[in-house]
Amino acid sequence: MVLARLFGGSSSKLDPHPLYVALVDQARLPGFFGAGRVPDTLDGRFDMICLHAFLVLNRLKQEGAEAKGFAQALFDTMFRDMDRGLRELGVGDLGVGVRVKQMAKALYGRIAAYEAGLDQADDATLLEALRRNLYGTTTAEPDELVRVARYMRAAKALLANQSFDDLVVGRVRFPALQAL
Repeated sequence: MVLARLFGGSSSKLDPHPLYVALVDQARLPGFFGAGRVPDTLDGRFDMICLHAFLVLNRLKQEGAEAKGFAQALFDTMFRDMDRGLRELGVGDLGVGVRVKQMAKALYGRIAAYEAGLDQADDATLLEALRRNLYGTTTAEPDELVRVARYMRAAKALLANQSFDDLVVGRVRFPALQAL
């Protein structure tokens, strides 16, 4: 797996579930969705989880060896949950594996695109990545793209100042949407 190569094996003894729950809770905030915002659809909600997973995984890259295994365990937890969700929606056993693989591939693409965007001083690359991924099924309002890009930059800065110990127990802080 690409993520395994980025972060190492999932040898972590730490439980990633509290952090996963926290990032999903943030990704589901109603302020992200609605008219002129991220589509309130299965795709839109998946993409918001991917965006927050990216932010957390990107932060974990700053840590040492223990974080590598923890990041992989977080990734595994995310995709076990995706598998469970697809089954609850009635997707058959054969279809679940194919869809989960497609979802993982989508996350890898988003990680690369969002990293490239956040590494640039201007927002052009990030805005294009958001338009293509987060708003891929609809037309994005330019102001909304800028708002999400600002949110991502603020989240990256806020996460950089949070301890690994807080993150692993799910005490993660994201920027307030109203402030952006």
